[in-house]
Amino acid sequence: MISVDLSLLPHLNASLNALAVLLLLAGFVMIKCKKLTAHANCMVAAFATSALFLLCYTAHYIWRFKVKHGAHTPYHGDGIIKTLYYVMLTSHIVLAAVVPVIAIWLIYLGATEQFTTHRRVARVGLPIWLYVSVTGVLIYLMLYHW
Repeated sequence: MISVDLSLLPHLNASLNALAVLLLLAGFVMIKCKKLTAHANCMVAAFATSALFLLCYTAHYIWRFKVKHGAHTPYHGDGIIKTLYYVMLTSHIVLAAVVPVIAIWLIYLGATEQFTTHRRVARVGLPIWLYVSVTGVLIYLMLYHW
């Protein structure tokens, strides 16, 4: 059996989250400039980037569980920073479960030209998606670099 080292996946995952943030912000700017096609392209690219992140994250999680005998990456901070980390991590996980549903719904509403509902859902969905992507990068930085 071929053994594959997936230890670089956290770095790739953080990069995918950062790219998703940039694409989401670009999509927001595009819709404000009334560039509908550019907006749609940015948002679909953000969705694809987030989906690729989810695949890579799942592969990393399985790899850690199988190779390291534990899927959790421990946080080594202390005091208030540790508390802030776990509050951010908890909110990130809870909201991350909602993002795929909202994103698919938004793509559907846009594709079927239900723009009034699309705008209403996007006013809630975009900040949630941005929060999840930004906190994903922050969690990575806290675990691996700070």
